[in-house]
Amino acid sequence: MKKFDRKQMAARVAQDIPEGAYVNLGIGLPTLVADYLPKGREIILHSENGVLGIGPRPPQGEEDEDLINAGKEPVTLLTGGAYFHHADSFGMIRGRHLDFCVLGAFQVSAAGDLANWHTGEPDAIPAVGGAMDLAVGAKQVLVMMEHLTKDGKSKLVERCTYPLTGARCVNRVYTDLAVIDIKPDGLHLVEIVAEGLSFDELQRLNGVPLRYRAAA
Repeated sequence: MKKFDRKQMAARVAQDIPEGAYVNLGIGLPTLVADYLPKGREIILHSENGVLGIGPRPPQGEEDEDLINAGKEPVTLLTGGAYFHHADSFGMIRGRHLDFCVLGAFQVSAAGDLANWHTGEPDAIPAVGGAMDLAVGAKQVLVMMEHLTKDGKSKLVERCTYPLTGARCVNRVYTDLAVIDIKPDGLHLVEIVAEGLSFDELQRLNGVPLRYRAAA
């Protein structure tokens, strides 16, 4: 089995973001999506620290220390882009003006619950940050994560054991093994992305029942 690497995962997410969408890319792995958005497709990227119209990462040595995303990573600003107070940025989120957000996760439940801010580890971040607003404010919540933990356990679970970021908020999950939709009747396999992985093996690894039916 050959799993997707992180760049391939980012490219697969980018493939599904439509023309004209307003999108927030969460801290960490999701920020890679900005580098793989199809050329010629107008997609407006938002960051909760107050930036709209984010472009790809700047070349090394050309970073502007005053232009960063919510993860404090350097970004570029496309023509027509703008930056503004973070209160206005959260007004955009809470007003449901974002079409999509792409978030990382520690766990996603079969019901679409999201746990992505705390695992109980001593060095874990102390607060949920903007993820809670994004989980309920974006019209579509996409999760991008590795399918298994370092211990080989599925991050797709029947019920989350970590503190929730949002309840019943996740629409689709992109992993290094598969793309899976979360619907009222459970998990629906859209696509297996890992080369050489069968449905039966994916089901064994997943631990939560999968329906073998592509998204409509």
